Amino acid sequence: MSFRAFRKTATWKALTFIPLGIVFVKHFYTVKIITGRSMQPTLNPEPCIWRDIVVFDRVSVQTVGKFARGEVVALRSPTNPSDLLVKRIVALEGDVVQTLPPYPEQEVKVPPGHVWLEGDEGFRTIDSNRWGPVPLGLIDSKLTFIVWPPPRFGPLPEPLQRRTGTEESRVWRRGFVEMDREKWRDSRVKKAEDSFTKSSA
Repeated sequence: MSFRAFRKTATWKALTFIPLGIVFVKHFYTVKIITGRSMQPTLNPEPCIWRDIVVFDRVSVQTVGKFARGEVVALRSPTNPSDLLVKRIVALEGDVVQTLPPYPEQEVKVPPGHVWLEGDEGFRTIDSNRWGPVPLGLIDSKLTFIVWPPPRFGPLPEPLQRRTGTEESRVWRRGFVEMDREKWRDSRVKKAEDSFTKSSA
């Protein structure tokens, strides 16, 4: 086979796979840069100078449609659908949430087909405490894995467990504060019997 014929064949093969790649990226997984500070310290923690680049998993949302408290998800903004936001699931349908200002009611029972979402950094987030319960249909994907920067490569971080001795450091203290924040967040939710809910989409 001549080089010209080989190049033509290789080009056609590549062109055949491009649509498959587009479908894969659009409907299954994407990689995006996280902007903003509403999910600190889980995402874009200070003093890191790099923004986190994270894998967004659409497969589990589109096929399984199940969600759990504590998962970090991307959703279309209830007030501006062109904006993609990142928040944490605090409560599922049937749960009763003790709300925070500026929400007008002290408690809300999450209705069927909805979740209650909040940012990890309470002072820098606009979330369900402003919008109320969010329809599951607005959830685009789940955030699963940090690919950049290299020191943070791996699954989304969970709160650090208590450490002793020489490991007692500023990093641990920041993680311990986040553990306390997670306990406080959980204490505001009266959980329904089921720990999962299924999307109707």
